[in-house]
This record gives sequence, C-alpha cells and structure tokens, in this order.
Amino acid sequence: MAKPPSLQDVASTAGLSPATVSRFLNGSLNLPPETAERINTAIAKLNYRPNPHARSLSRGRSDTIGLVVPDVANPFFARLAAAVEHHAGQAGLGLMLCSSVNRQSRELDYIERLRRNHVDGLLFTTNHQDENHALRQAITSSRNIVVMDEDVDGTEVPKVFGDNLQGGRLAARHFLELGHHKLAYVGGSRNIMTSRERARGFADEVGAGDGEVVVELFGHYTAEYGRAAMAMLFDNHPDVTGVFIGSDQLMYGMAELARERGKRFGEHISVITYDDVGPLALLDPPLTAIHQPVEDIGRTGFDLLMKRMADDMSNPHIRLPVSIVVRDSVRPLR
Repeated sequence: MAKPPSLQDVASTAGLSPATVSRFLNGSLNLPPETAERINTAIAKLNYRPNPHARSLSRGRSDTIGLVVPDVANPFFARLAAAVEHHAGQAGLGLMLCSSVNRQSRELDYIERLRRNHVDGLLFTTNHQDENHALRQAITSSRNIVVMDEDVDGTEVPKVFGDNLQGGRLAARHFLELGHHKLAYVGGSRNIMTSRERARGFADEVGAGDGEVVVELFGHYTAEYGRAAMAMLFDNHPDVTGVFIGSDQLMYGMAELARERGKRFGEHISVITYDDVGPLALLDPPLTAIHQPVEDIGRTGFDLLMKRMADDMSNPHIRLPVSIVVRDSVRPLR
C-alpha cells in the first residue's frame, strides 16, 4: 500500500519549507497569491489530506474534550453524553467518551490523561464516595475540569447539579397532598451528595407536613439494590404507603420485585422516582417522577468548560431547577 503524502511532500513539490506550508495551512501565515497557489496546486496534485490531530498538537491543543461517566448504559448518562456531544460538535470539538464503570482507579486514569494533554478539558461525573480523597487531589491539581451531577467534596472547580433538595420537597408535597403520611426513602450511598440531599429535602418537607419518614434505605443507584430495598419495605414496613425512589435505576429493580410479589405501583404502594429519563410514561402505570434537566446540565457543564479553557478561573456552583411530572403511580390514600 502506498504511503499517504506528507506535509514534507507538499513542501518539496511546492518548492517551499515544511514550516512555511504548515503555518499557511494553520492560518498563521499570509503568503503572496502566487505562493499560496503553488501550495494549493501541490496539495491537489498529491491528494494530500492534513492530519487534524497532528495539526492541533502542533498548536498545543487536541481540539478534543473528555466526558467521564460511571456507566454509558445508564439512560441518564447516555442522555447527558448526547447533550455534550451536540454542543461539542457545534463548537468544532471532538468528544472522548470515557466509561469509568464507577471505579475510582479508572476515573483517576482519565484525569491523568487530561494532565498529559490527551484532551483539552474534562467534564467529570462520578457516582461513589471519594476514597482517601484521591479524586479531590487529582481534580484540584487539574486545570480545565468541570464536575457535573455528583459532587466531589473539597474541590473548588466549576460545578453544575440538579437541585436535589427541591426534588425531595416536590416529592413530599405530592405524597402529602394525596393523603400519604407514612413514607419511605430509597437512595444511593449515604456518603454521596445527591442521595443525602434528596433524602434531606424529602424528610424536611414530610416533617413540616405532619408526615413521617418511617425508614430511609441507603445503598447504591442500581436495580440490584432496588430489588433488595423493595423486599425490605414489603417485609419490614407494611405501614409505608408511599416511597420516594432516588433514581430510575433503583426504580426498575423495585418494580421487578413488586411484580414478583403480585404488587402494583399506585394500587398497592405509591411511588415517585427521580431522573425521569426512561420511557416512564409507557409503564403500567405511568410513573410520577422528579424530572432532572439532563440536557441543561450537559449544556451548562460544556459552557463552564469552555470558559475555563478560555482562562476564566472562577468556580461557579450552579443548581438547576427540577420539576415534578405527575402521572399515575401515586393514588389518593384510601
């Protein structure tokens, strides 16, 4: 197979130095029309295709940003990735999508890639506690990084989250309005911000409305933990009539266990889930949910990263409002 023509081949054919051709192609050098025509003629004759990666590295950047997510199969993170990809494409940037499978060792590796200039900036999401403060140290020592969705305690970088406290309050009000006063919360780890805040907003509003959070169950944002939590509620807390579920992934496991027990959401126990990124309106019954503005989180995170890459070293922490989408999984208490 013939070797593709190189920049040096173009320069030789045009009778110019490689540096002159390189600067002309990068737009950093204006040449007389006849000289520019010699370069263009050589390019056409050789069918030369510039290497965009090499060109960007020669300018000290990759024209690529990274996005680290715990699990690309999770609909929430898949939609977040699609939003970031859209805005990166509009800005002429490539996107390197990195799935950490929620392992800190992989997250640290991707942050190290940023430091090695494999990407110009990094949008970072995690879904677990920062073990031994390793993430905090890595993020703090990195320049162009933005944290989204889940906090990493102790880091002072731009951040964007949904308003978890507001989400908990909205869920509580809806339960109380329909007569439910014996309630439960099922969420992720007690050690991560999203789970703590959703639980706190929910408990504060339930207490203000003379209701009771009978039990809080903290585990993991997974369907597997959802199954276990639903079994615990049915077996140990039969007085609970409404459950606030901290994520759609948890809800799928809870729904599976409920079906196996012959129980229906809305009819035997009322539920509100969090995220609203799956086809919840198509379920039976359609599920009431706290809607996270995933696309807005992606857009805002991207905008913050662009400012950071343009040497804006401020560290805004942005909370985007959430909303409740009322469907049919909370019925008035008989």
